[in-house]
Amino acid sequence: MKLRNFIFSTIALCSSFASTHAAGIYDVTDFGAKGDGVTLDSPAINAAIMKAAADGGGQVYLPAGTYLSGSIRLKSNIDLHLSAGCTILAAPPEMNAYDESESFGGFPEYQDGGHTYFHNSLIWAEGETNVSITGHGMIDGKGLTKKDTERAGNVQGGSIGTGDKAIALKLCRRVTLRDFTVYRGGHFAVIMTGCDLSTIDNLTIDTNRDGIDIDCCKYMTVTNCRVNTPSDDAIVLKSSYALKRPVLCEHIAVTNCNVTGFLCGSLLDGTYIPAKVGWVCGRFKLGTESNGGYRNISLSNSTFMYSSGLAFEEVDQGVMENIVVSNITMSHVHHYPIYITTGCRNRGPKEVTTPSRARDIQISNVVADDCDSLCSIIVTGMPGEPVRNVWLSNIRLQFRGGGTKDLVNKDYREQSTHYPEPKFAGWTPAYGLYARHVDGLHVDNVTFSYTRPEYRPAVVLDDVANATLRNIEAPTADGVDKIVTFRCPTPKPDELNWP
Repeated sequence: MKLRNFIFSTIALCSSFASTHAAGIYDVTDFGAKGDGVTLDSPAINAAIMKAAADGGGQVYLPAGTYLSGSIRLKSNIDLHLSAGCTILAAPPEMNAYDESESFGGFPEYQDGGHTYFHNSLIWAEGETNVSITGHGMIDGKGLTKKDTERAGNVQGGSIGTGDKAIALKLCRRVTLRDFTVYRGGHFAVIMTGCDLSTIDNLTIDTNRDGIDIDCCKYMTVTNCRVNTPSDDAIVLKSSYALKRPVLCEHIAVTNCNVTGFLCGSLLDGTYIPAKVGWVCGRFKLGTESNGGYRNISLSNSTFMYSSGLAFEEVDQGVMENIVVSNITMSHVHHYPIYITTGCRNRGPKEVTTPSRARDIQISNVVADDCDSLCSIIVTGMPGEPVRNVWLSNIRLQFRGGGTKDLVNKDYREQSTHYPEPKFAGWTPAYGLYARHVDGLHVDNVTFSYTRPEYRPAVVLDDVANATLRNIEAPTADGVDKIVTFRCPTPKPDELNWP
């Protein structure tokens, strides 16, 4: 009788196992994963992925538990599903659980290793199609590094086996990332390079370096995400030489996102502690890697808190065009609210001689309070290659104030080959808007204000042609001009429309 029951139980278990697989669901515990936070579970997870891929695809399912893991290799037609209560915990370096970095084939590395190597990541895929990570679980990159020390062979500081990024996807198509949380994501919580037709939706990221990096990608949406990055960029578009050629990052829409600069972990635990930062934090950025450039980019309906603002940087001989930003709110803005620049860092092949170019950038419906007075809105091109056609409308910015009168004549540094970060250039000559080397600057319905005494002019235009400034409300101290122009063929001060 006992033998018969054992046989029937075994048959039932096998039938259940087979029917689950037939339904396209592959439970990692069936492949030996323990989910106890102690056993290295990545071999079992990879075994489930390989079985699902061999069967034509399916969902690799992680039930509630903590799965200590090294590199997990995604394949085509696989949905890695992190159920509620599930955590993938990045293994420490001493476990040597991460794949070695791939070879870059001796090609010059014009970008740092974090943008070059992918296989030494917690979850990675290269050249795969129809891949996804979904579910309400968490990825905890506790064992990952956030340093810029990645090299081929995965050697970091003399040790082998260090994981670098939480999720790294290269040359993949039809990617979906949805609903999960990333905590402590390493160098990048998510980096996607050369991917197209992809969706990032409803992620919560609370991390110690970059949040979402989109490099050389096209036809992508980023929606409904919360990204807390007190130490680096939140949502950043790039166009590096990681694919060994310049590739535009284009047709990217970002909407309904929250960007913050709280202390790492305090977004998730609900304490919301403002981080003490000296560099950049949060922000939506194009750059700095910009060999191919950016085209047809939209950012809308998003909020920023204790964060830097908008940074659009084309400095590596690409083109930045057709950029639209609308419906943005910011509070407690670090360093600058809006920054648009071109430069000639030219990190790329020396035989490329095309200058960086930027044109057709429209920013509207922006409200910001408690803006750092270090920088006004900045729009700067290069001598002989101006930024062309910038529209700024329906903007309300409140600055902290504190600028001195002598700053209006400051020799504000040219971008040239410098790293494009306003912090290094210091205070801007104007408190509201500083523009230099621009052809076509159109400002309408803009209000600037400050909370402490401010002795800089509201606007300084230097080598700006074809400018129109209308309906601008901006207080200035007694004896300080609202607008100062240098080397500007137009407009003349008496042609400006001040209220």
